[in-house]
Amino acid sequence: MLFNSYEFLLFLPVTLAVFAVLRRFGATAPVVWLALASLAFYGRWHPQYLVLLLVSIGFNYGIGLWLSRPLTADTRRRIMVLSVVANLGLLAYYKYAAFTLASLNAVAGLGLPVPEIVLPLAISFFTFQQIAYVVDTWRSGHGEKSFVRYLLYVTFFPHLIAGPLVHHAEMIPQFYRVGQTAVTRYDMAMGITLFVLGLSKKVLLADNVARYASMGFDAVATGATLSFWEAWGATLAYTCQIYFDFSGYSDMAVGLGLLFGIRLPVNFLSPYKATSIIDFWRRWHITLSRFLRDYLYIALGGNRRGPLRRHVNLFITMLLGGLWHGAGWTFVIWGGLHGLYLIINHGWRNLTGGRLRGPAWQVLAWLLTFLGVVIAWVFFRAADLDAALSVLRSMLGLNGVALPLSLQPMIQRQGLDPAAFGIAFTGMFPNGVFGNPLVGGAWVGGLILLAISAPNTTEILNYRMDAAAPQTLKRGLLHWRNSLAWATATGCLFAICLVSLRRVSEFIYFNF
Repeated sequence: MLFNSYEFLLFLPVTLAVFAVLRRFGATAPVVWLALASLAFYGRWHPQYLVLLLVSIGFNYGIGLWLSRPLTADTRRRIMVLSVVANLGLLAYYKYAAFTLASLNAVAGLGLPVPEIVLPLAISFFTFQQIAYVVDTWRSGHGEKSFVRYLLYVTFFPHLIAGPLVHHAEMIPQFYRVGQTAVTRYDMAMGITLFVLGLSKKVLLADNVARYASMGFDAVATGATLSFWEAWGATLAYTCQIYFDFSGYSDMAVGLGLLFGIRLPVNFLSPYKATSIIDFWRRWHITLSRFLRDYLYIALGGNRRGPLRRHVNLFITMLLGGLWHGAGWTFVIWGGLHGLYLIINHGWRNLTGGRLRGPAWQVLAWLLTFLGVVIAWVFFRAADLDAALSVLRSMLGLNGVALPLSLQPMIQRQGLDPAAFGIAFTGMFPNGVFGNPLVGGAWVGGLILLAISAPNTTEILNYRMDAAAPQTLKRGLLHWRNSLAWATATGCLFAICLVSLRRVSEFIYFNF
């Protein structure tokens, strides 16, 4: 079930209404209802994988209870390792078995049969969350006793499909307070506003710029060669698409949580404003960065064994972070690029001591960071390695630099002879990849400007995971308040979004 669908907009009010009634009967009944509703939400996609999800939850819940018993240190460690291996084994089979076999066939010519395995929705998210739970229970010796609250921790539908990756210590205590604290009108208003703002990012911005990215990358996947401008146009369009798609989902998740009195962690903080790759990863998919740091980077030794080992650990962490996103060499390269970027970034900071802070340096630092992120997105989006390299060759001008073919009649209408000025035109189709390049350019340029200059929703609504009091809100045109004016504007924006829901599309992170 997609947040940006009419079906979900029927599911949500029913779930809220029953939840509101059950809250009067204590803390357990509404938790049970939310868990059942979340399972129905997940099962709407492929009911057979609901069994897989429940088996995974039951297994890890049982491991948590086992680790809560008085056991020897060696026994506890063996149980923890067994659980982590089992979780990773499940993930490896469904997500990486076909990729591994295909890679072995390509390298060694083994001719092994490659199974067609349907990837269970959200398997990366619910597997990583439960690995974190098991590791923390092993460390503390205290697992969650309430099965229904553990079930809801894993399946709570606002974060189940595409994050944020929530921590049990920040979520389960909230489920115990569900029947004790009221969902305030302030939280309801903020939640609705966040949901609508996120929905508008998805259906009005990300989905409309997506067609420019898709036309370019899909053409390359079929063997076409993009021109210089087409390659940059497609790549920058995808840069905008994934930004507003993921930002929109993150806002909607937080907003939905607030409707039930549950505060989810912030997962997205204007990453295209970053002036370094280090800063970028503090802003992009924040909860994944937290997981990789706490359960992989530190487990590998972190920075405790000298600069060289630190850089190796950092590179391995990002390499595996790339592989987490998808089973393909393009994702491995994407992660490896970001690992290399981070090593260079840390080296530069050590060399300069952070002394280069003037405005000119800040602009240059932003530009280098943004270009590095854009280049890495080529591998993230391309269908395969050959397609990614083809797009990069075009972006470097190795396939020639010429104006889009669709501009030729526009220039000729001005009475100019392009050939007299040495101007060449190229394009895969009579109207180029993007039809009118001025329209595509306006979309891309406008969205990039919005991403780097406008305040993000966390700033506009002053949202924090710990409840923000209304009186602490900043004042100004773009700063939210629980008022009639904001309610009217939100309602109008929602009405516009409703019209656009006829073009339902998945969120990009649903694939991971």
